[in-house]
Amino acid sequence: MSSFQYPDLDERQTAAAAAKKALLAKFRAKAEDPAREQVRAARAAIHQARLTREAQREAARQVREAELAAQRAREAELAEKTRLEAEALAEKARREAEELAVMVAAEEASRAETLAIEQKAARDARYAARKEAKKIRRRGY
Repeated sequence: MSSFQYPDLDERQTAAAAAKKALLAKFRAKAEDPAREQVRAARAAIHQARLTREAQREAARQVREAELAAQRAREAELAEKTRLEAEALAEKARREAEELAVMVAAEEASRAETLAIEQKAARDARYAARKEAKKIRRRGY
């Protein structure tokens, strides 16, 4: 029975070099494969189509945002116009209420003055009647 002979250094180095060459040849064969080139071209086309769709979606999104911004601006303008109209109406109502309050106060003051004049006239008449009655009582007839 013969014993197993271990390979020496040269045999190991040549075997390793041959394995590296075989691996490199296998890799180059795959890299130069026309089917692989077709797959790479198809992937590049898919990537380009994806970029085109993204650009279209972005453009559509920007158009929508511009439309929404314009609509918000119109709504804000309408709201401002409505607010100004409401303020004008409120100011007009406030002025009318003030005018009415002034008229009512003037009318009440006029009524109070008239009432005071009437009350004074009635009081003066009572005083005069009392004074006249006193004169009659003093004179005796």
